[in-house]
Amino acid sequence: MPTYVSLLNWTDQGVRGYKDTSQRSEAFAAAAQKLGVKILNLYWTVGPYDIVAVVEAPDDETATAVLLQVSGLGNVRSTTLRAFGQEEMDRIIAKATG
Repeated sequence: MPTYVSLLNWTDQGVRGYKDTSQRSEAFAAAAQKLGVKILNLYWTVGPYDIVAVVEAPDDETATAVLLQVSGLGNVRSTTLRAFGQEEMDRIIAKATG
C-alpha cells in the first residue's frame, strides 16, 4: 500500500484541548481503520510541526478522505506527502531510465 507522511499542526482549538490529544489520536486511528488506512506511527514533535503521522492507505483518495475527516474536527491542519520506499523508488528509476 502507498505510504504517506502527514505533518500536522494544532489549531487554536487543538492546542486548547492538548490534554485530549492521546484520545483524539485513538479516534483518528479508529476512523482511519474503517476506511482501510493503517496508522504505522504517530509522533508528537517539537519544532515547526506538532504531530507527524506515517500511514498506509490503498490510494490517494482514501488517504485524503481520512485527512479531511480529521481536519474537519477542527483540531489540526495537515500537510501530507506521498512517501516512496526503496523498492518503489527502484521501480521509478527503472521507468525513468527506460
